[in-house]
Amino acid sequence: VLHLGERMRKQAAVRQSDVLGVLHNHEKPMTAYAILDHMKQDEPDLAAPTVYRALAALTDQGRAHKLESLKAFVPCRCNHDSAVPVLAICEDCGSVEEHDGTRLLSELTAISEQSSFQATRHIVEIHGRCDSCTL
Repeated sequence: VLHLGERMRKQAAVRQSDVLGVLHNHEKPMTAYAILDHMKQDEPDLAAPTVYRALAALTDQGRAHKLESLKAFVPCRCNHDSAVPVLAICEDCGSVEEHDGTRLLSELTAISEQSSFQATRHIVEIHGRCDSCTL
């Protein structure tokens, strides 16, 4: 018999997997409410806090990225153990390309240290037009 804490951790892991699956199945960034609407098709009683908790865990784990400027999420498509995700966001079609910005880490750290700022994570967003939209 699973204890309550174990059951809740197992449910949280399943919920995170479900949310990540929704993100992977969509090419464009999704807001938490868009994810909720998609998931409500199978679970009508699902509530927003459940999706927000899953997204918080996924971003903390580096398995998803929050596009701060869009208040939307995308799945992580790279390995960022000690790197900087650089997200190129097309303002025309909404596509997001993820790049490895590891070379930027030392410069970003130096900038933070100038003001004794303790950075907990680095995410760089670049807005513009993708190759497909500039043709």
